[in-house]
Amino acid sequence: MTVDDANNGGAAEPAEPADPPSAYPTPHHVVDHTAEPTDDPLAIRLEQLILGADRRYTPFQAARTAGVSMELASRFWRAMGFADIGQAKALTEADVLALRRLAGLVEAGLLSEPMAVQVARSTGQTTARLAEWQIDSFLEGLTEPPEPGMTRTEVTYPLVELLLPELEEFLIYVWRRQLAAATGRVVQAADDEEMVDRRLAVGFADLVGFTRLTRRLEEEELGELVEAFETTCADLVAAHGGRLIKTLGDEVLYAADDAGTAAEIGLRLIETLGHDETMPALRVGIAFGTVTTRMGDVFGTTVNLASRLTSIAPKDAVLVDSAFAEELTRTGEAPVSETQAAEEAARAEKEGEQPPAYRFALQPMWQRPVRGLGVVEPWLLGRRPT
Repeated sequence: MTVDDANNGGAAEPAEPADPPSAYPTPHHVVDHTAEPTDDPLAIRLEQLILGADRRYTPFQAARTAGVSMELASRFWRAMGFADIGQAKALTEADVLALRRLAGLVEAGLLSEPMAVQVARSTGQTTARLAEWQIDSFLEGLTEPPEPGMTRTEVTYPLVELLLPELEEFLIYVWRRQLAAATGRVVQAADDEEMVDRRLAVGFADLVGFTRLTRRLEEEELGELVEAFETTCADLVAAHGGRLIKTLGDEVLYAADDAGTAAEIGLRLIETLGHDETMPALRVGIAFGTVTTRMGDVFGTTVNLASRLTSIAPKDAVLVDSAFAEELTRTGEAPVSETQAAEEAARAEKEGEQPPAYRFALQPMWQRPVRGLGVVEPWLLGRRPT
């Protein structure tokens, strides 16, 4: 994986075509992305169970019933990630209601049409990944026939019937919790511009030599390593107050509202994964500055700088930019220099006081040119001895 791949993972959106598409998009329950929905009896039964409704409409009929133009319906369905199904009768009342709701938000002036399309796209991308994970890693293992002679088909339907309401309630609970947290961050912003362009600490954590590792490990071993890496990173980021932006197999991107939180996460990642003998070495790069947030992702020079710092960081080390170092010293989390820290400690001892309790140490590195960003002054981040 290249650094540019990491930076551009969600940066560009496909352009919307100027002319209406000639084919009609698929509903979300068709998961094989073929031109026609399946006619398999079990697949149809599972579809009816999950959606709670029978197939009733063609795409044109669904759009007309919802009071939405076929062009807008196609844009919504494409944004949600559904394939084309032509004139097949494969849509349900739920599809009509979804169209009506999105169009209603636009008509009421609550969302612009482009924003409604973005809502559809962000929701579709997130839930598609969740659904694929649940099938690949969850249901697939649980639906192994428990007794000889039983088919997978005989196990799948009752299992989905039992799990569906519980998973649905849990999904809504987690979404509401995340929405509450995100809303809280927005209302605390100093002004309207800060809601979109905010000053954040952004960190990348990257496994060293991952490409070579893929040639040595079996697919199952590689999958287990990536899962362990992503799980450990996600747990540490969440536990220490950061936000996991995305995972890219051998790399994770996280953000934090303050430099101290991002620094603690970066060092914890190095310390925790460094004690795991199954893991390759890790490099972490962190930068602080203005970041543009969009559809749950982050963009801008600060993100690019964090990625570049990761690529030049020593193994099992955290490298930060000068703005990040300045923020740590400004907030009293790190001394300006070890000389200053020693002078403060001596002065405090002489006066019978406690010296400043710095959490982190910063070691200046040689300035160097970084592709696309000019000359940067990296700092090596560490912990202060206790």
